[in-house]
Amino acid sequence: MDVMPQQGPESRQPPEPPPGDPYALPAEGATAVPPPPPTLRTTLRRAAFGAVAAGVLLAGALVAVDGREGGKPAEPGPVERAEAAAAAGSPASLSDLTALIGDRQKWVESHPEDAPSLAVLGSAYVEWARRSGDPAYYARAERALEQSLEARPGERENGEAWVGLAALANARHDFLAAKRWGESVKKRQPKTWSVYPALIDAYTGLGDQQAATAATEKFGELRKGVPALARTADLYRGQGWREDALATAREAADRAVRPAEKADALHRLGELAWERGEAAEALAQFDAALRTDPSHHASSAGRARALVALERTDEALSAYQSALEKLPRPEYALELGELYASLGLDGDARTQYARLREMVAAAKRAGVDESLVLARFEADHGDPDAAVELLRAQWRGQHRSAAVADALGWALHRAGKSEEGLEYARRAADTGVRNASYAYHLGAIQRELGSYGPARRNLEQAVRTNPAFSPLAAPLARDALDALGEPPAGGPGDMRPSPPPAPEPEVRREVTPEPKKPQAPAPAPSRTASAPAAPSSSPSPSASRETPGRPEESGSGGAGRVSPARRRALVT
Repeated sequence: MDVMPQQGPESRQPPEPPPGDPYALPAEGATAVPPPPPTLRTTLRRAAFGAVAAGVLLAGALVAVDGREGGKPAEPGPVERAEAAAAAGSPASLSDLTALIGDRQKWVESHPEDAPSLAVLGSAYVEWARRSGDPAYYARAERALEQSLEARPGERENGEAWVGLAALANARHDFLAAKRWGESVKKRQPKTWSVYPALIDAYTGLGDQQAATAATEKFGELRKGVPALARTADLYRGQGWREDALATAREAADRAVRPAEKADALHRLGELAWERGEAAEALAQFDAALRTDPSHHASSAGRARALVALERTDEALSAYQSALEKLPRPEYALELGELYASLGLDGDARTQYARLREMVAAAKRAGVDESLVLARFEADHGDPDAAVELLRAQWRGQHRSAAVADALGWALHRAGKSEEGLEYARRAADTGVRNASYAYHLGAIQRELGSYGPARRNLEQAVRTNPAFSPLAAPLARDALDALGEPPAGGPGDMRPSPPPAPEPEVRREVTPEPKKPQAPAPAPSRTASAPAAPSSSPSPSASRETPGRPEESGSGGAGRVSPARRRALVT
């Protein structure tokens, strides 16, 4: 649909009166004759009128110069708001974005060689298509951006058109093309901050965490504030640093001012709460996002997920239907279909699955690759072999994000190739992202292959991370965990090596004393003699043997003390 323009980008100075204007004074005629000199009464009357008029004009001039009433600045119009949001790297509301598109459409009709305005129009089309779910606008964006480059090539300081093409490629899930366009701008103008969000999305889609991290850090250096905080929170989330992601996302929400920017930050907090399994907190954040900006339709889908987890099924169905009406994305149709299936409404589920296929086909005609969501559907509800083929093509195209790795591993498992699928499922989990679905897929594959210990650990992680991560898969995860049962008795303690046998005690050979010759008995002692001393007994073997590693030390002097070096040698 075309939106009507509201205002043009030209200067807002008053126009010159056109020729033949009836309100313009003629150069000749009665005014060419000099008027007679005024009388004294006329002069005084004119002076009084002039004083009053001067006061009125002065008051009006003060209001006009300030542009405000009561000290408040004049409110910017929707086009100005959209331009300010774009200049700050923040999202604009859909109504403001509509006004900006109409403004630039009108302008480029009469100025088809204005390359910057065409680049702005093309980038606005990309954002509109992404936010409205209408892929037809991607073709309009491509035409506008190509026309901008025809008027002024990218090498001649038209990098914004290249940035627009990078954003368009990301929206179509062509991450390699987005990377090429973005790196072209980065190579020529490394301080152009607007290119780094496109590069972050491209690197993330390709699974290049190192490059995505570097681009995020550079973006934070060049563009401070809420946009940089939002990107940093997303980076932490993708690496599994849950606490850092939450703290950064909260700071972004606290500092956001514009309604669309605030709603986007609140939506991020809702997604983080959902991934932690805190459904009530997630619902509160999604509701706050919708109150801030009712056109933030992605929060309607997030709200539906949270309502499912809270077992408020009727409200969840209504929220999903509202989200699909305003933002028709294939993944929402898949989620709603699975919710219907979990309720035993198989007919409604098939309707949503058919709708998903229609959306994917329409997106393909507009140049958008929805292979990932289609493969997820095929793996669980259609043809797993077809899902494997779709995802292998993605992998060959270097689309190696955690989402693609997880989906490929699960599709291989569903197609009877669990050993091969295990490799990809592990790769998705090794990225560090805390995703209950990834943990469930890995645990189910390990259980199939007989690795019961790791399977139990990953299934427990899935249900602990988010007990309601899917209306269909979450109950299956609990059933698989129950089937595994408790781990066997014993555990790590029985796996320790047996202690070495105690050394046998030293056997002392008894020496038999030689028989003595009989002697004459000694005379009886006198009463005054002292009692004979008790005979000394020989030391026992245990007393005479040294304890290993602890040499005896004499009680006096230092002759029997072992040197520190010798003690260390013995301990070692």
